[in-house]
Amino acid sequence: MYKHLIRPILFRFNAETAHNITFGALSVLKRIPLAKQVTRLMFCKSAPELSKEVFGRVFPNPVGLAGGLDKNGEHYNDLANFGFGFIEIGSLTPEPQDGNPKPRLFRVVKDRAIINRMGINNKGVKNAIEHLKRERPEVIVAANISKNTSSMNEDAAKDYESAFALLYDFVDMFVINLSCPNVVGLAKLQDVSFLSEIVDKLLSLRMYFDEYRPILVKVSPDIPQQQLDEIIEYVMMSGVDGIVAGNTTRSRDGLTISQDRIDAIGNGGMSGAPLFRKNLNLVKYIHDKTGGNLPVIGVGGIMSPEQAKEMLDAGASLIEIYSGFIYEGPGLVKRILKYLQKTRTK
Repeated sequence: MYKHLIRPILFRFNAETAHNITFGALSVLKRIPLAKQVTRLMFCKSAPELSKEVFGRVFPNPVGLAGGLDKNGEHYNDLANFGFGFIEIGSLTPEPQDGNPKPRLFRVVKDRAIINRMGINNKGVKNAIEHLKRERPEVIVAANISKNTSSMNEDAAKDYESAFALLYDFVDMFVINLSCPNVVGLAKLQDVSFLSEIVDKLLSLRMYFDEYRPILVKVSPDIPQQQLDEIIEYVMMSGVDGIVAGNTTRSRDGLTISQDRIDAIGNGGMSGAPLFRKNLNLVKYIHDKTGGNLPVIGVGGIMSPEQAKEMLDAGASLIEIYSGFIYEGPGLVKRILKYLQKTRTK
């Protein structure tokens, strides 16, 4: 029904409008009696044999929702009703920001890709905290945090510290976003000198809290190998709990649309099907480089149950989907879990 009825209607609107319509529908749905139960009955899949302990947390299944969809942490429970084992909210910044000018979100339907230059638009950390206080999470929630665009890189550590400290008591884990290609200069924070300055302070700050919250670093698939090796070495030595591999890409490799169309869309990070092989190789490289001793969340271009298994087989401890959820529909998580169950003993 999704591919033949709902998606064609949503795809008549521009991508950002369709996103707002969808989230508006989720807001309405939560007010309808028994809607939650019906949704869970349709889309959730009990798979206790697929539960996994990672970062000291027991995940009911290995399939999560990637950051960028629930930017403001408003619909984590609603989205969990589609079967996700965990939800990543954000990116969240200390202060609200509007992001880049519109249009800034584009579909490439022929290639099942999405190109965005959103610029980390969000309502800020305090707004997310209000939602988290008002509606207790019924799913593992990871907070993706970043600096405000207006903050200079030299002052970025203060933004990350602020977001981290404010959110700490309300989420289960953190993803440190240093690699978004849609904020000027942010990817430069992947340089190990910047990264260590930021993350060292978060690791020290964590010691003052009673509960332990895992800290993960999100890396770009575009990162040079030498720089990636430096990050891996730092992560293994510092006490960082894992890596999210990866983010969107500036590359347009894999697109079959005309160059004129690519030029018309302009800059931005690409996600979706063309990214899968690139991020699969990134996950495999990190897994092999660390001897499998560092948990990795594999994300990028997973559009089918077979690709989900391939990402896990490459060394991912957990996986996340985003574009696959948009193109393949809310039943994708259930299909992935059924396939993983079916192939588990083979």
